[in-house]
Amino acid sequence: METTLIENPIAVTTNQPQQYRLEFFGKGSEYFTIMIVNWLLTLVTLGLYYPWARAKKLRYVYGQTALNNERFHFAGTGKEMFRGFIKVVLFYIAIMVSYGVLLAFFKYPLLAVLFLYSAILAILPFAIHGSFRYRMSRTSHRGIRFGYRGDRKEFVKEFFKWVGLTVCTFGIYAAWLQMNIRKYTHENIRYGDVTFSNNAKGEDYFILNLKGYFLSLFTLGIYSFWWQRDIFNYYINNMKMTKGDQYIKCSSTATGEGFFGLIVGNFLITMFTLGFGKAWADMRTQRFIFNSINLEGTIDIDKIHQTEEEYTNAFGDDAMDFFEIDIA
Repeated sequence: METTLIENPIAVTTNQPQQYRLEFFGKGSEYFTIMIVNWLLTLVTLGLYYPWARAKKLRYVYGQTALNNERFHFAGTGKEMFRGFIKVVLFYIAIMVSYGVLLAFFKYPLLAVLFLYSAILAILPFAIHGSFRYRMSRTSHRGIRFGYRGDRKEFVKEFFKWVGLTVCTFGIYAAWLQMNIRKYTHENIRYGDVTFSNNAKGEDYFILNLKGYFLSLFTLGIYSFWWQRDIFNYYINNMKMTKGDQYIKCSSTATGEGFFGLIVGNFLITMFTLGFGKAWADMRTQRFIFNSINLEGTIDIDKIHQTEEEYTNAFGDDAMDFFEIDIA
């Protein structure tokens, strides 16, 4: 009896790494027009137009940013930001009134200053959490929304623990504070069913800044551009996105020479145009950032599924902007 062996080949699919193209198309002339109109309308309305001006700028910047030739979209509106803006202004007025009362009536300048900084510090974790939740919810790419799933109570608790350790170590723990915030917020970002991770560590960041500080001191500030490069590269190189067993790794190609040209060039453009060249400087910065980021991985962008919901409370985002803190 003859036995016939029948082979049943199993097709093995392997995910080959691919490059993703990140680009920025913003133009200084277009952004300048937006800035001028925003300044005039904000001036005429005694500042009330500011939330609409900010929403317009964000829509332009996001809309000029593309991944694989598909542009991002920011859906935030001036109306949403206006509600948050009013809350922030009322909070700020309450703080300043309390500060003035302590200073004028109780003659306690030290207590007044301590209260002022404590109040601003107290709102920071709420502002960071709210800003990420709003900004991510209103950002989309190819119709798929971003999202933020951080827990406010947990983040506030951790934030003040990190602040306490920073105070107890006379500021040394600040490097761990910054990296812990970055790690917590990034690992709670979602793009549909894609998750983000960040491997930044406080000890690495501390050494990086210690090295940058002393080398900048010894070189009379020349090394500061390479210090900026090291910080940027560390931020980018520790970011990663995953979807099941698929991934996208981030890497930076920024150089010290590149940062030198960017920073010095922006300074000269802004100075010799009496500030009007800021629009071109901002666009140069955005273009430099995105041109310096490489994305490589195996995630099929066409198969990312929607998982996130809209969130329209802009209080946190307005607070971050009011106190000039950049969530990026």
